[in-house]
Amino acid sequence: MTVPKPTDGTRWRCTLCGNLTRFDVTRSSKVVEYVHLDLAGEPRIEEQEVLSESIESVRCRWCDAADQVELVERPGAQV
Repeated sequence: MTVPKPTDGTRWRCTLCGNLTRFDVTRSSKVVEYVHLDLAGEPRIEEQEVLSESIESVRCRWCDAADQVELVERPGAQV
């Protein structure tokens, strides 16, 4: 089950402890990257295009609750 991603007007909140700021997020993404290797062979990503992305789980960092994170309105958000 995927978890909704916060928007400009929403944010995550743990329903158990009230945490609004610390979460462990597991996400899957499919990206195309332009990788530039220097002469020593060290890679550096110079461009990245995200083709798809889904958030698989969000776990509260404070109380370790899984499946207890909801989306709530941000204070002062324009709806």
